[in-house]
Amino acid sequence: MPAEAPERRRNRPLREVLDELLAHTREIARRAKTMTPVELDYAQQRLEWLADEVWRLSTGEAVPPE
Repeated sequence: MPAEAPERRRNRPLREVLDELLAHTREIARRAKTMTPVELDYAQQRLEWLADEVWRLSTGEAVPPE
């Protein structure tokens, strides 16, 4: 049996946030044309927050560089 990639298992919080980011991105891709401006604004804010979380969890930094 081939060995599993250990990095996928070692950082479970990162894996969970990445999964959430992918799910949110897929939902936006499906619904973007029918979303209201308020929904789109919230979706964008959530994407940015999730991306910041991915950065923080993968680098250990508090906030991503500007």
